[in-house]
Amino acid sequence: MNKFDKNIEIDFLIKELISLSGRLEKEMKIPNDYNEKRKLLRALMNTQSPVQLSEKFYEIQDKILSEETEEKDLASGEDIKTISQNPNEIDSKIALWQGDITCLQVDAIVNAANSQMLGCFIPLHNCIDNQIHSAAGFQLRMDCHDIMKKQGHEEEIGNAKITSAYNLPSKYVIHTVGPAIAYGSEPNEKEIEKLESSYKSCLEIADRYKLKSIAFCSISTGVFNFPKDQASKLAIKTVRDYLKNNPNTNLEKVIFNTFSDEASEIYRKNLE
Repeated sequence: MNKFDKNIEIDFLIKELISLSGRLEKEMKIPNDYNEKRKLLRALMNTQSPVQLSEKFYEIQDKILSEETEEKDLASGEDIKTISQNPNEIDSKIALWQGDITCLQVDAIVNAANSQMLGCFIPLHNCIDNQIHSAAGFQLRMDCHDIMKKQGHEEEIGNAKITSAYNLPSKYVIHTVGPAIAYGSEPNEKEIEKLESSYKSCLEIADRYKLKSIAFCSISTGVFNFPKDQASKLAIKTVRDYLKNNPNTNLEKVIFNTFSDEASEIYRKNLE
């Protein structure tokens, strides 16, 4: 897509979303710069409630998002080294990788969702829920909406659901709701059990779908305030126990994905 075509096509997406919002185009000035248009598009998609969009919208959106994915520095899960090279050890299936989870070519990435399971509605928010939905496309919100409508109630903490990944390099997204901790407080026994359940639920879904690789974000450690070191230890123990107790698992690689040097160091220390 050349620059001229991209500007025309992104204008179409923006105008459709503005129309759905009930606002007039003259009330919302569309910027001339493509990068600013792209930010506006993401913000509009973030705030758009689940509604069926036109086929042309999805066609153009997928073209833009798939091109953006191809331009990323993608990382193949197969190339990420495991903690142990001894095939007889559990850690021969466990790896640590620092980077953008939307760049991982694995069977499934894990999304730290909220109980509504519809993605983050805060425009341009930097949470992983927003990043994953924004890179996957609006179909992801629609899939989650259909799942929740059929379920008839909010997602329980510690449970998980699976959807297609659409324009992400992974095949699936597994969505789980981790426990939220009051800022500055220590997790209680129930909250600890719920975080363990989030990891286990994701692993069980991965096996149900016969997936070979899964990448975990650090569930509940962002705006949900679970202490990072404690969450890391729980994640590692839960994964190790699952692999040990399920010798016939289809999973060949479980990746702990971190985004900061601090988080990587915490995992590195706790994996020793």
